[in-house]
Amino acid sequence: MMNVWERIVKYVTLFGIWDIIDILIVAYLIYKLICFTKRSNAGRVIKGIGLFVVITQISDSLGLKLLNFLLVNAMQLGLLALVVLFQPELRRAFEKFGSRWFTPLTIEREKDNSEMEFAISQTVDACVNLSATKTGALIVFEREILLNSYVKTGTVIDSAMNSELIKNIFYPKAPLHDGALIVQKGRGAAAGCVLPLSGNTDLSKQLGMRHRAGVGMSENSDAVVVVVSEETGAISVAIGGMLKRHLAAETLEKILKNELIPNSEETEKNNILKNLFNHIKEGATEDEAEK
Repeated sequence: MMNVWERIVKYVTLFGIWDIIDILIVAYLIYKLICFTKRSNAGRVIKGIGLFVVITQISDSLGLKLLNFLLVNAMQLGLLALVVLFQPELRRAFEKFGSRWFTPLTIEREKDNSEMEFAISQTVDACVNLSATKTGALIVFEREILLNSYVKTGTVIDSAMNSELIKNIFYPKAPLHDGALIVQKGRGAAAGCVLPLSGNTDLSKQLGMRHRAGVGMSENSDAVVVVVSEETGAISVAIGGMLKRHLAAETLEKILKNELIPNSEETEKNNILKNLFNHIKEGATEDEAEK
């Protein structure tokens, strides 16, 4: 036992500041890799790669030279295949990494929040009009889990959110009205997208395919899904497999802001305090001028 303790102490004393930094960097990269796989739904791919590596090591240990040769060469080609497979996610990750280095984080966050606020206001305005005319709609707001695989099933529009655009997309005679509109970072990414249907048997029989697709999307991701009923004109929101129905415009806007804008309530309070402080400051300046 003492020998083990002495060895531990010996190894610890050999550690320098750069060794600690090295370990922290590797730990951070592993953490980011886990977050990336979680956000991109790539968990199954990572498990497959892990199993592939284990089989390769076992074949090497057992002396299965031909099998090991094939697996090693397949692994080298597999790395290139992974880069091609996850090209959109990798591109977005590098763009985000670069913007964080060269753009102040607060400015980037404020820009994202402002775009999302505008998208929410335009969505609410469009849903109110669509509800009045009983025009069906299905709008998906992406959050942490990327929805690129669903974007590929529709028509890419890559446009700023606009109430008129939303109404035109879901116009009954429009070619994209049967699918979903997916919103990424406050911008319309694609329309006419195909979503997974919910397998929940407890859902009301009165709900149609549009509502089941909205609930299914919220079950398979952390997205916030807005649904306008074609039969009744009722506005609903699906979050985490739960459907909130018959929402008023004010309630819809409040739910979307709370779910899609981080600390929106805290930001509103800060703005109120800031305006109050400026008002007090202006009053003090006027008093000094009068004196």
